[in-house]
Amino acid sequence: MEHISINDIKDKLDFFSKMYDSVRLVDPINKKVIDFRNSSPVDKEEICYSYWGNGRICDNCISVRAYNEGKSFFKLEKSLKTIMLVTAIPVKSKKPVILELLKNTTGSMMVGTGNYSEGELLNHFVNEINDIIVRDSLTSLYNRRFVDERLPVDIIKSTLRKQPLSVCFIDMDNFKILNDLNGHEAGDWAMKAVSSVIMKHIRSEHDWAARYGGDEFLLCLNNTDEKQAHTILKRIQGGIEKIPMKFNLKNLNFSISFGIETMKDVPRTSKELIRLSDMKMYKDKKNKKQEN
Repeated sequence: MEHISINDIKDKLDFFSKMYDSVRLVDPINKKVIDFRNSSPVDKEEICYSYWGNGRICDNCISVRAYNEGKSFFKLEKSLKTIMLVTAIPVKSKKPVILELLKNTTGSMMVGTGNYSEGELLNHFVNEINDIIVRDSLTSLYNRRFVDERLPVDIIKSTLRKQPLSVCFIDMDNFKILNDLNGHEAGDWAMKAVSSVIMKHIRSEHDWAARYGGDEFLLCLNNTDEKQAHTILKRIQGGIEKIPMKFNLKNLNFSISFGIETMKDVPRTSKELIRLSDMKMYKDKKNKKQEN
């Protein structure tokens, strides 16, 4: 573990400020900037991601990663006018605390060879670079790393706002048969087609979807109760069953099984929500097999 203490930070703030454009402590889970001048860290009203001026939580949050893994991480982050090199260092504390060191690198980091005055500023690539970290390369949905880092944040946000949050676990039926009889090219096409249907039926500004692994998907539906989530999943299911076949797929029942776990009055951890929705998905799949 690479944790440093609050006292170490207090003694070196002036020194850090000489080298960086901004030095701050953040709570990566509650997304709050921390006042560290007192004997113990206290959350301020300032939201950490407001610094970037886009009004949304960072998809590729290295401060969450630094907290989860207990080691330092580096990242390029883009605000409206600048590119910042962000260093996230875990801090030893009773609550989640990360030291963020931000340095302006606008205009000084370029991509290309030869005459760098004619190269392209890294500014054009920051979003793409960050997407690579948290996106599934096949479907362009979020990946499991994003789930691990983002779901706890949405759980806390829903708890504080006293809003329901629904986690939905989706599994493609007969996917192994599809691959075995029709080849991986058909399997990849099916994964992309299903992902496209999922994205058409969720609110991109409020919800998110991830490829959890293999032929499994996980959806996080914010401010959505179980009845609403079930309606959304039935629409997704209907859309998937109507996907026009690109291949002459053999012995394929193109469908999904799903499970929904909604957090409303009783807080649950991300592991609990995923486990419970996964169990309900397997129950749905088992019931289908018994009916056939």
